[in-house]
Amino acid sequence: MNLPQQYIENMKQLLGENEYQQYLQSFEQKKYTGLRINTLKWSIQEFLSKKVFDVECVPWCEEGFYCNEEIRPAKYPYYAAGLYYIQEPSAMSSAAMLPINKEDCVLDICAAPGGKGTQLGVKLGQTGVLVCNDISAGRTKALLKNIELFGITNSIVMSETPQKLSKYFKNYFDKILIDAPCSGEGMFRKDSDMVKNWNNDLISHCIQQQKEILQYSADMLKPGGMLLYSTCTFSIEENENMINHFLKCHNDFHIVPIQKKWGFQNGIGDETLQCCARLFPHKLKGEGHFLALLQKQYTQYDTILEMEIEQIDKRISFFWEFEKQVLNANWQKGRGIYKIYGDDLCYIPENVPILKGLRVLRSGLQLGTFKKNRFEPSQAFACALNKKDVKNCIDFPLQDNKVVRYLKGESIDIENQKDGWCIVCVDGYTLGWGKVQKGRLKNKYAVNWKWE
Repeated sequence: MNLPQQYIENMKQLLGENEYQQYLQSFEQKKYTGLRINTLKWSIQEFLSKKVFDVECVPWCEEGFYCNEEIRPAKYPYYAAGLYYIQEPSAMSSAAMLPINKEDCVLDICAAPGGKGTQLGVKLGQTGVLVCNDISAGRTKALLKNIELFGITNSIVMSETPQKLSKYFKNYFDKILIDAPCSGEGMFRKDSDMVKNWNNDLISHCIQQQKEILQYSADMLKPGGMLLYSTCTFSIEENENMINHFLKCHNDFHIVPIQKKWGFQNGIGDETLQCCARLFPHKLKGEGHFLALLQKQYTQYDTILEMEIEQIDKRISFFWEFEKQVLNANWQKGRGIYKIYGDDLCYIPENVPILKGLRVLRSGLQLGTFKKNRFEPSQAFACALNKKDVKNCIDFPLQDNKVVRYLKGESIDIENQKDGWCIVCVDGYTLGWGKVQKGRLKNKYAVNWKWE
């Protein structure tokens, strides 16, 4: 690979001549592909017992596994059921190293396309609040789909600047993850386009963005809360120097040491900065990454945020009727309130600030849409349910060609099923809605999710 000369000199200074040669050799070695299990829908034991793929554990992420990239796991119906997320193994480290407690309010501020957001959502276990934001409206569409596919019900998905977010969420979050925009040097082995785009102007642009994101994130973090800053670059300017600058400007923060296991290396600099972690491709099975875990000093504070309250209208009766006919009792996932936005009915987590004026793609779980005198359930709602939540389920085995036919949007002849709404599953795992009429399954799988 034709690496930029300035980058080569930087890496030699960072690693030393001997270790730089080891790093260069990693370009000739295997690139690792991974997937992360969605334990909201099945357990690690279930996954391993299915023996769908030949896998090896990712040591720093309990739900993470290496797999052979040639198997193309996105082409399996289990992927369409939201049972796993395809993710580079080192990228699993940041959300894995951020301690999450049930009921936490968590922000993933640079969240698209959703790898770390889905990981945080699983750790929350449908409790608390998960806000997933990305400044790019285009990239946020993929983020929303992945959050919905995972069946996460307690999330708010939006596309806003950190500065504007900070005005709505001051001292609100228990935990914040910053997967900062960076020069991407850690991905050079995997993506040659990252090499072509690398230059000093890019680094300078990223540094400015990183400073702003850290500044506004600090304002949104509760006293006592924790913030994890990560990049996929080796640049000291974007890593240790960025953290050092932040700490000088915020004396109410300190670094929390990250364990140096699994091949993780110390940060570069004084004893404080060595508490950060670096992941090098010649030291472990993964690409380049940097991690810094920070905690805000606990102080008494008084921040009053006006919270969302339940606001519904008479159309809710159409949903109650649907619920009575189609769903079993206790289908709700987590504590929430009902809100109607236009014709959409959503179930949003409790204690969410009023978000009027922000670009919100989705508040909580979109249950469905009111159409004339009826309620039409959404694809997201289906993904959040399992077969025990509904009265009528059509469950195809993985090998049945009806699974792929359903994912392609076809209607299917069906026997011994009563008319009405049903959940369509593969091996017991939800794919989407269907509606049985006179021995025919009308396909209600989301149009924009259909397989080619």
